Parts: sequence; C-alpha cells; structure tokens
Amino acid sequence: MCGRFALSSTTNELITAFVAAGGRAEDWRPTYSIAPTTSAPIVRIASSEQDRKQRELTLARWDWPKPPNRPAGGPIINARIEKLTSRFWVGAFSHSRCLVPMAPGYIEWTGAAGDKQPHLITGDGLLAAAGLTWTTEISNARARVFVVVTREARDASGEVHDRMPAFVTPDLWEAWLDPTPLTVDGDTRASASNRDELLALLEHSSESVARTMRTHLVDRRLNNSRTVDKHDPSILDPIATEDVKPA
Repeated sequence: MCGRFALSSTTNELITAFVAAGGRAEDWRPTYSIAPTTSAPIVRIASSEQDRKQRELTLARWDWPKPPNRPAGGPIINARIEKLTSRFWVGAFSHSRCLVPMAPGYIEWTGAAGDKQPHLITGDGLLAAAGLTWTTEISNARARVFVVVTREARDASGEVHDRMPAFVTPDLWEAWLDPTPLTVDGDTRASASNRDELLALLEHSSESVARTMRTHLVDRRLNNSRTVDKHDPSILDPIATEDVKPA
C-alpha cells in the first residue's frame, strides 16, 4: 500500500455505520485523497467518564513515532500483518487496535517515477481496514496517531501492488476493537495463543474482502497530494484506457 486512501462518508454516516459515539470528529468532511501525516477518522474503544467502554469515532493523524535508531525519511504509515507480534508493534497490537474507514477505497500507482498512473482499488461499500493507534507527542503537543495494517495483496489489488490493507468484516469488529490486552502477565504461552488466534481471524476476514476488490484508473491529479483538490469527488472517477498517457 503506497499511502493514499479516500473516505466519502460523513461523520454522521460513520457514527451510524460503526454504532459509535461522536468523539472528536466534528470537523471531518468527505475527503478523496487522504495522505500520510494528515488526519482521518478512526474507530476505537474509549472509556467514558463513567468508565464505560464504548466505540468512539475520532480524528487521528496517519503517522507513527519512529524509534530512535530508525533513519530519517518518510513517516511510518503501515504495519505488516506478519510483524504485528514483533517487539516494535506488539504493544499496540495487544491492546490498542482500531478500525480505519475507507470509502470507496485506496489508491495505488503503476509506472516509472515521474510518470505514474494512479488506480483506485475499491470493494463493496464502506470498508474498515485494521489499524493500530497510539497517543504520542508531536510538536510539543499530545496527538493520537494510527497506522494501517497491511497484508499480501490478492485478486484485483495484487494486479497493481503487492501489498494491500487488511480489511475487517463487521463480524470481527468487536473482537478487533476489544481493549482487553492480548498479553497475559506472566504467561507467555497464553499471550502467544491470544495473538495467534486474533491474527488467524484477521487473515480469514481480510482474505474474504480481498476477493471482492476491483480497480480502475483515475485522474493523474492525484499524483501530487499538495495540489490536488482532496474534497473533489471527480478525482476518483474512472478514466478510459485510451485517455492514459503512454509511458
């Protein structure tokens, strides 16, 4: 997954779809080109003042703090499903998972640098990608961040890129969002079993969604995330093959 997705749903539509409280996503408006380090709605479990656990729709920054030994470069925006039990991700995977709504889908590119062609990869209706979320410090202020969990691409998505988001079907939302830690203090075997069980469920869920994915070519205005009008839905309209500039 190269790092762009769309979300055409309004705040109220997302609250209804995910049966979530309003959280702090009041400023959201449909966006058709969501780029790294910008904010987008996520669904997570939050504690209320009465210490009740409930789903919350809130805005979070698509970014993740880098470890001190990681070289400078682009932001961390994805977590490979194969690495979720590794030391770097295991804490967030154990007790701080989220859903990342996408509609109609996400964007990938083919072609050589400087002459890339964007593709929209979409499924059936509103999609929920598996994500991890955390609270960190950015520019001397506390901020909520998230990454998208990715897996090996299949079907239409695999024709464009070798990775894709790991999507979560509604029957798995509750288990994926459950804040009960997968790590059991003092019991390594139980901790590993809990992680393996949830990973197996995610593999099965994301595999079923992968089989529904479709793709079409979209406008090259998407190639520049700084100049494209991200609130213009026409940037995701299909374009004919004959309209594509030859490589």
